Amino acid sequence: MAKSKKKKDSQDKPHDPYMPFNFTVEVEGLTVGGFSEVIGLSSKVELESYIEGGVNHRVHQFPKYMTYPNLVLVRGLGERDDLWKWYEDVTRGKIRLLNGTIMVRDSKQSKQIGWNFKKAYPVAWEGPELNASNGEVAFERLELVHRGVYKA
Repeated sequence: MAKSKKKKDSQDKPHDPYMPFNFTVEVEGLTVGGFSEVIGLSSKVELESYIEGGVNHRVHQFPKYMTYPNLVLVRGLGERDDLWKWYEDVTRGKIRLLNGTIMVRDSKQSKQIGWNFKKAYPVAWEGPELNASNGEVAFERLELVHRGVYKA
């Protein structure tokens, strides 16, 4: 009987931490550009305190609900205007709730780890600061409200 060789588990190999500058943002499966920054990738359980009569050494903490800050996407200003059109639709009352993914990639551009955000729509847009005396890249910022961040 032939001995079966065990495959090395991916947990056996040492991994370097993923670099925070190599990521993509997709909305409804469409990569919407190279972003320089994503802010607000977090969640928090809000708690309710309860002081029990006769228990003087602690305060009970009970979970109430989850909160998620708005996501802010920052990218260099370019010809693509898909995010601006989405924001413009919202300002005209046409709100489209879209799902998206923030995906961290390795040095070979393979998808490694990501987070999905659900039912998002833009609530703020900020254009670049224009200044002829410096040679910096022009950036735009789009802020999204959403209904949660989940591991992809």
